[in-house]
Amino acid sequence: LIGFIAESGLEEVVIETGAFKLKTRRSAEGKSSHVVSVPQVVATPTITPISATPVAPQTPATPVETAAKPVEVAAGGKIVAVKSPMIGTFYRSASPTNPPFVNVGDTISKGQVVCIIEAMKLFNEIESEVSGKVVKVLVETEQDAREQFLSAYSSYEIANEFIEKMNSDDAAYILNHFPNNKKEEIIAKLHDIEYASSLLELISYENETAGSLMALELVKAYEDWSVKKCIEEIRIQAENVDSILVVYVVDDLERLKGIITLKNLILADPNDQIQKLYNKEVISVSTSAPVDEVANLTKKYDLMVLPVVDPLGRLVGRITIDDVVDLIKDEADEDYQLMSGITEDVDPTDKVWILSRARLPWLIIGLFGGIASSRFLALYEGQIMIHPEMAFFIPMIAAMGGNVGVQSSAIVVQGIANDTLGTKNIGQKILKELRVALLNGIICSLLILFYNLAFQDSYELALTVSIALLTVIIFASIFGTFIPMVLNQMKIDPALATGPFITTSNDLLGIVIYFSIGRLLY
Repeated sequence: LIGFIAESGLEEVVIETGAFKLKTRRSAEGKSSHVVSVPQVVATPTITPISATPVAPQTPATPVETAAKPVEVAAGGKIVAVKSPMIGTFYRSASPTNPPFVNVGDTISKGQVVCIIEAMKLFNEIESEVSGKVVKVLVETEQDAREQFLSAYSSYEIANEFIEKMNSDDAAYILNHFPNNKKEEIIAKLHDIEYASSLLELISYENETAGSLMALELVKAYEDWSVKKCIEEIRIQAENVDSILVVYVVDDLERLKGIITLKNLILADPNDQIQKLYNKEVISVSTSAPVDEVANLTKKYDLMVLPVVDPLGRLVGRITIDDVVDLIKDEADEDYQLMSGITEDVDPTDKVWILSRARLPWLIIGLFGGIASSRFLALYEGQIMIHPEMAFFIPMIAAMGGNVGVQSSAIVVQGIANDTLGTKNIGQKILKELRVALLNGIICSLLILFYNLAFQDSYELALTVSIALLTVIIFASIFGTFIPMVLNQMKIDPALATGPFITTSNDLLGIVIYFSIGRLLY
């Protein structure tokens, strides 16, 4: 029993019987200590066994005999606790036919001691399985839920129960969400010093760069190797790699020279040299490259994995497609929230104050925009009093200007995000957008002109509304195209231009244009 507990990895197990008390405990460093205590005099037991048969008085046993054969003690044992850092306290049924759980303080018999041992074995299997599943889902869990979950564990437990079982990129991702002092403390508790050193290197890269996104696990071969030696090395290196998509070829200085596929290795002659087989046209990215460049390269060349090199061209890691997909999804969510006027990355499960704080800034900006619109309308109060029918079309003019601006800015933002817009011929792109706006403006203006001529008596009003609508659509389109480009040049997320900023600006612009044209034509 002592030997089994020593290997079980349980935090603490205490079993008391009428003749001995066994206590084993695992320290924070992973070392196990065991204490067996035997009373000097064993009187008639006062603990009632589960069975109805009375317990006969026991003859005092010597410490040596009791420690050597603890399971052979008859009845009167009592389980104190079975604990683990992963699941908590675990209790097993007293016997396969006895449905109640064994609780702290319950009396156990000789046969039930064996059940406790079996329970420990089952417990370790459950703990191992749960640990593996937790590691897999921990990265995908929302940040707040992950923090709450990990707060129940010590730095030692986080390091060796979770971090050590993760790929390096996932481990670095988890660690980067801890404060610096906590992050260093967790890494210092890792048993694997080499892995800890690798994690220190990964978390040293700036956020939103390829270095912070890459994993260190990969399979590489030297260009002077033979195919046979390469395949042998792949078997060794592949132990720490989830999936092998390509083999990277490097020189003696670890500089990336090319890639070779598994298919080419399998079909090649075992005595062939790698340098004759690998593809020298390899696409790589620097550790300091922004994550947007990583996403664009992966999408442009349909890459499943992208090698990462340092400034000297040495291979240091790789970025897999699953990390790129997560990156693209996060960027899309962020852009969508910005377009909706939400200034922070929030989730529906966040607290009310956090949700309010994320939405309030642009609501306040929109409020002041509405106040500015009312002040503009006040400037034309006399004109409205003379021609009150002009007020009927104010909502339409403002709404059309906002819609056109959002459409134009969305197209430009999409082009910037996909890197299809480019920085050349910007004048031609604005001119093209102007032609689109002119065509749409003419169609909409003719529709509103026919409506006013059919249902309104004032020819001047019909002409004013039509010309104002055409002008507003053209100006809003140019404004919606130009502003994202300016924001992008200023290193500000251009998605900001597709939200309340464009809508509020075009509302004000539309009102000014509408009443200015009305003043000229009336």
